Amino acid sequence: MPPLLTMTDLACTRGGRRLLDGFDLTLGAGGCTEVRGANGSGKSTLLRIAAGLFADYSGAVEAAPRHYLGHRNGVSALLSPLENLKLYERPGGHSVREALTRVGLQDALNAPSGQLSQGQQRRVGLARLLLGDKPLWLLDEPLTALDADGRRLVRELVEAHCHRGGAVLCATHQPLGCSASEVHLRV
Repeated sequence: MPPLLTMTDLACTRGGRRLLDGFDLTLGAGGCTEVRGANGSGKSTLLRIAAGLFADYSGAVEAAPRHYLGHRNGVSALLSPLENLKLYERPGGHSVREALTRVGLQDALNAPSGQLSQGQQRRVGLARLLLGDKPLWLLDEPLTALDADGRRLVRELVEAHCHRGGAVLCATHQPLGCSASEVHLRV
C-alpha cells in the first residue's frame, strides 16, 4: 500500500528565515507523527504545505485526500454547529448530528457558535474530521482550548482513525497521549 503522505527534500523560507531544508517525511496507513518545535519553527507551515495551502516551497509532496484542521477552528460565529458543518456531510457517512454528538455537543446543536466556549468551538472543528472519509488528517494544535475530556476525545479520535488505516500528522506542543513518532523542528 502506498504511503498516505510523502514529503521529499522540502525547503521553505518565510520572513527571510529558512524553516525547512532537506526535510523528508513518509507517513503510511496507521501512522501518527507529532511535529514538535518552538513557536516560529515551521510546524504550521509544514502542515499547510501538506494540505496544499502554502505553495512557496521547493521539494515534492504527495498526499492522499485529507482533512486539515488549522489552529483556528474555521467556525462561523453566526451559524450554529449544525449549520457550520452541513456542507461537509456526505451520503453514507456520519450525519452532522452524529458527529456533533460524538464530540459532546449534542446539547448545543442549534446555538450560535459565537456563544460557545473556545473548547466547544474546537469540538465543532473536530467534528468536521468525522464527516467524509479522508484517510489523511492534518491537525494543527488540536488540543488548544480543550479540557481533559476534550484531550481524551482527540486521542480517541486519532487512535480510531489510525486503527482504520488512516494517518495523522499533528503539529503540537502538547503530546496527544497515543503512540506517535515525533519530528522536531528547530528555529
